[in-house]
Amino acid sequence: MVFDGHAEVDLLKKMPAKQGPKRRQLARIDDVAKRSGVSTATVDRVLNQRPGVRSTTIQRVLKAAGELDYLVDGGLPSQAMKPWRLAFLLPGGTNKFLGMMGRLIGASHDRLASFNMRARVDHVESFKPERLAQELRRVGREVDAIAFMAIEHPSVREAVDALAERGVPTVTLISDIANTRRAAYVGLDNRSAGRTAGYLIARFIGARPAKVAMIAGSLSYRAHEEREMGFLHFFQQLYPEIQVVGLREGQDDEAKNYRQTKMLLAQHPQLAGIYNIGGGADGIGRALKEAGRHRDVTFVGHGLSPDTRAMLIDGTMDAVITQNPQNSLMDCVAIFANLRAGRPPLDGTAGSRPEIILRENLP
Repeated sequence: MVFDGHAEVDLLKKMPAKQGPKRRQLARIDDVAKRSGVSTATVDRVLNQRPGVRSTTIQRVLKAAGELDYLVDGGLPSQAMKPWRLAFLLPGGTNKFLGMMGRLIGASHDRLASFNMRARVDHVESFKPERLAQELRRVGREVDAIAFMAIEHPSVREAVDALAERGVPTVTLISDIANTRRAAYVGLDNRSAGRTAGYLIARFIGARPAKVAMIAGSLSYRAHEEREMGFLHFFQQLYPEIQVVGLREGQDDEAKNYRQTKMLLAQHPQLAGIYNIGGGADGIGRALKEAGRHRDVTFVGHGLSPDTRAMLIDGTMDAVITQNPQNSLMDCVAIFANLRAGRPPLDGTAGSRPEIILRENLP
């Protein structure tokens, strides 16, 4: 970690000799306490490396000490140079986009080292809020900060707030959670993403009576719930002649999405479009191909990954709404760097922007 120090100004050459050099007033522990917004006792504990202080408070005190050139025994404590330990807690399963993000994080060691951070990836059983809460508490005892894909549930909210109380900041990734002390959210405006999917499907189908369906991972993910709301409201407002025939949950699992799609096609033979809100796109594509419907059913989903890319190329999928996983990772890192330095969490972050990928503009 690098602190910006104020260089000593040599006034001797700028003053008459009889005045002599004007010395800069040295900072005191009271000055460090005032600048960092803590008590002098807390500053003393930090600078003497005694336990009982939250990691975010430690970093704030060290930043203030560095800015004031308040040095102890010739330098700041050695803990100022310790890298922050980050954990990315991602759902397990067959979601290709999340698997790709996990591998990206694992391969970013050198990039993270330049921020004096190191990261690990932990996986937790998907759609199990109690299990996620347990893992948040367990991992929080081993790291300095956590990024995770949230599930809306009281036990998860309690775990997030307990971590905040202990000084372990959390960032929600892809799917947010309401009414907690999480530090920030990194992901799309999911209601807008759902409306975008509706717009794409409506434009592909055209203004005519038709039926479309949705397949979600689980509405326990706020991201999936908000995408559903955006999708429904779009058609209610602008394309009432297109009927949304319902929502099915496939748990982001390819086999379950395959079965859900087969049932949808059997129940609605004239189905004109499918919006895949979560993962498991392969299963939907396989069912459409087996039924010979992959050319006439408009299929829009999320997350550019090897499977969705292949389906764009062969024409099974019409569009993919995605976000850049590298940008999402670096936004998380920037947020944690801001928290460590005592800055506002989102200072200097670009935020996630949706990208619409078609076969003709594949990167």
